[in-house]
Amino acid sequence: MQKSQSILLSPFIFWLVGAAACLWYLSPLFITSNRPMPLRFGVDLVGGTYISLIVDTDKAIEDAIYERAQSLKDELARAQIEAPTFIKADKKKATLTFPNAAAARAAASFIKDRERSLTVEQQQETISLAFTTAEENFIKHAAIEGDIHVLESRLNKFSVSEVTVAAQGERNILVELPNIQDPEKAKSMIGKTAMLEFALVQATGNSPEEILEQYGDVMPEGMRILPGRRGSDESRYYLLPKHVEVSGKMLRNAKPGIGQYGDIAVDFELNPEGGRRFKEISRKNIGKQLAIVLDNEVISAPVLQSEIGATGQITGGGRGFALEQAKDLSDLLKSGAYAAPVRFDEERTIGPALGAQAIRQGIIACLVGLGLLFLFCVGYYKIPGLFAFITLIYNLLLTLVLFSYFGGTLTLPGIAGLVLTLGMAIDASILIYERIKDELRHGTAFRQAVDVGFKGALSVILDANATHFIMDVVLFKFGSGPIQGFALTMIVGIVTTLITGLFFLRSIFNFTQRIGVQTLKF
Repeated sequence: MQKSQSILLSPFIFWLVGAAACLWYLSPLFITSNRPMPLRFGVDLVGGTYISLIVDTDKAIEDAIYERAQSLKDELARAQIEAPTFIKADKKKATLTFPNAAAARAAASFIKDRERSLTVEQQQETISLAFTTAEENFIKHAAIEGDIHVLESRLNKFSVSEVTVAAQGERNILVELPNIQDPEKAKSMIGKTAMLEFALVQATGNSPEEILEQYGDVMPEGMRILPGRRGSDESRYYLLPKHVEVSGKMLRNAKPGIGQYGDIAVDFELNPEGGRRFKEISRKNIGKQLAIVLDNEVISAPVLQSEIGATGQITGGGRGFALEQAKDLSDLLKSGAYAAPVRFDEERTIGPALGAQAIRQGIIACLVGLGLLFLFCVGYYKIPGLFAFITLIYNLLLTLVLFSYFGGTLTLPGIAGLVLTLGMAIDASILIYERIKDELRHGTAFRQAVDVGFKGALSVILDANATHFIMDVVLFKFGSGPIQGFALTMIVGIVTTLITGLFFLRSIFNFTQRIGVQTLKF
């Protein structure tokens, strides 16, 4: 009775329970189940789409220099220095026009003293501002990182949870859409800028030509002509400033709501800075039209009746929104506009058949590797070799479970990492066994030899795996996509190798001794 209780309380039994839990968790990989798949698979395994995007970093610099010029205008006013009467941004330069040369000189001196990231040139009554090379590079990098964040947020909201988004080169972003049921919808979400702007209407007309006639057939400087929303009551054309003081970059929240006449609309809320600017513009321009622009299309252009604060509503220009449209628009606005516009550069599609072939080849490689390791272990170490092989299988199960827990996406390089992990994992058992054999050759009792073997091999096992662990962490930190998948597989494999090699394998030896086995031949 006491012996049975001792066996049931053996740590090995708890390891068996853990193995059963791992098998249950991973069972949807092997049998049909209503439970979700425990692992996510990359494009190279289940098929999907690769999309390469080009980021317009020059536009990011143009927007940034205009924003900086607008901020400097406010700072000059607070410093009681005459502010510019006109600001224009073109490519990488902003031009500030002052009433006279004296005002321009005073402003140039003020800016030079406070702005180390700008180059300032003054000519008569104008000042030209441009970013330094270091600042330009920072803005470009920030624009790419910002677009990556927007893409991840946007695609995750549209149930594309297995997407990989990573920078590629200096101006490109790579998007991987594995096993997506509706890739066209995901691509449409990628292609939408979702830039919300509020601009005062300067002129309207039934065509761009009709507007230009009012200005001698010449486009006024710093202006643009945008169409109204197609199919709505606002299907006219509008002359608007190129750069606006209030945009979706200042958006705090957006959600579907009900309009004034019971139609579906989108309610929005601006951050404090956006609310302050919106309030000032609406107060100074009561009676004028304010265009609500989304992706270079005027959604509506209501007349300002009173001062407006940090909240407002997009009603859809008389036609209203369908509920799904309002949800999509609010989600797009919340995910944020691109820090810099993107355009499609390249698209490649991989069929699921190629992925299935890759999975089969990966499984065959694992099985062949396991078979060879089984023959080596049992042929060289006999019964202890069988224990080492069982430890290896446990290691594989634990690696897959932890890989899933950390949200890894299994790719073909990841499978290669699994195979490599299997080869490396057996090293821990070999180091322990060789140390045990040395002790037995010196006449040490079996139980004591096992204790010395595990303790003596500990430092060697830790040293050998520590170097691999550091290398894989570096790969994970600085790699992207499949490289990260490979590195994560290796990192998890090293951790599970230490756990199973030092603890699970030891529990097997302890269990054999509990059931009365006094010695084993190596």
